[in-house]
Amino acid sequence: MKFEDVKEFLIAEADRMGLDEYEVYYMRSTDVSAETLKNEISSFSSGVRGGVSFRCIVDGHMGNASTELLEENEMIALVGRAINNAKNIESDTKAILFGGSQKYAKLEQSNAKIADAARLKEIALKIQKNTYSESEFITDGTQSAVFTERIETELMNSHGLRLSNRVSMSGSYVQAVVQKDGESQEGFEWTLSDDEEQMARMSKEATESALSKIGATEINTGKYDVIISAKKMYDLLSAFASAFSAKNAQLGLSKLRDKEGAKIAADIITLVDDPMRKDSPMQTSFDGEGVATYKKNVIENGVLNTLLYDLSCADKANRESTANGQRLSYSDPVSIAPYSFYIEGGKKTLDELLAFMGDGIYVTEFKGMHAGCSAVTGDFSIESAGYAVREGKLCEAIKSFTVAGNFFDLLNEIEEISKEVAFGIPHGFTCFGSPDVLVRNMSVAGK
Repeated sequence: MKFEDVKEFLIAEADRMGLDEYEVYYMRSTDVSAETLKNEISSFSSGVRGGVSFRCIVDGHMGNASTELLEENEMIALVGRAINNAKNIESDTKAILFGGSQKYAKLEQSNAKIADAARLKEIALKIQKNTYSESEFITDGTQSAVFTERIETELMNSHGLRLSNRVSMSGSYVQAVVQKDGESQEGFEWTLSDDEEQMARMSKEATESALSKIGATEINTGKYDVIISAKKMYDLLSAFASAFSAKNAQLGLSKLRDKEGAKIAADIITLVDDPMRKDSPMQTSFDGEGVATYKKNVIENGVLNTLLYDLSCADKANRESTANGQRLSYSDPVSIAPYSFYIEGGKKTLDELLAFMGDGIYVTEFKGMHAGCSAVTGDFSIESAGYAVREGKLCEAIKSFTVAGNFFDLLNEIEEISKEVAFGIPHGFTCFGSPDVLVRNMSVAGK
């Protein structure tokens, strides 16, 4: 059955079962990827995943069921399972199906085709060849990969809501491994651009990064002025993003509980959640509950304006949803998550920020980060690597030191930020971004 037929069939079945409130949600994702090792394709995958979920309200409780089998008998069973689940659920959470927002942003629907297997393999091998040509020290273990993904979503409910979205993303990455003077190091770079010059630059930067780490030294334990690179700062933000969930705050799993309206960061910090960021390939005008999304400053000039809410948590707090009730797939329940979640940039270039710091450390690597972070307490202790900074200039590579602190204290202690904001690879509709940030007198455990 096509989804248009599925919708009509489910509506008819819901009416036959006497349901007044129900919702149909459909998601289909198509992805293709190719990876290389040495001068060959080491792996190739191509898949299509998708299905439909049906939610309904029975006696004030929400029932949910999902399937990827789009056949008439399964559709009948799907409605029945959702009704039974609603009858058996024990929860005091108010069941809500959204009636619709007054206005939804108009987005350009992606019509990009998923690249064919031959083309992806060709690009991956070309990137690999470029990387090997960057240095005589490139060695086996070097990998290149190309990926492409398309996501289609549709939502309709008994309140007359009818929404759809279609997005696509493609990108590539390189892990360059070098061996020199009996030592091996690696560098990693990625891009969402299909521009050949950008992909060649990615190979060059990954190789240069790996080579720069050869001969890295250790530093003494102490307090240092530290610049956390943009890429590592957005990793740190991702590790603590769940603290901004209203649900976690209501459950006592976030230090931001009861902090809305309070100052929680330095004046220069503005944290944005933007579902329609211009340069993001993964944009959406509605969340997984059908609420119209919008750009918002979660933190503005250091003040926590709002946590992130879905319909249920917003109802408990007697406020409106921030349209952050997302679904990772058709079968997943609604969960609170940001979109393009990033710290706004400042006015200084990285070189100017290094000069402003003077002497210290530039952190460019975190290892085992999520294992060293507690989103509940905000504490972190992370093995790191980077470069020594003297008189505002990057110097020798340094390794095997640990940075420790508390994420919420860190937000207050950021003294200056760069103007360039880097973003990570989106996971679904969520992606994190940050500029480089300067923190004084940070605890560093070295040799």
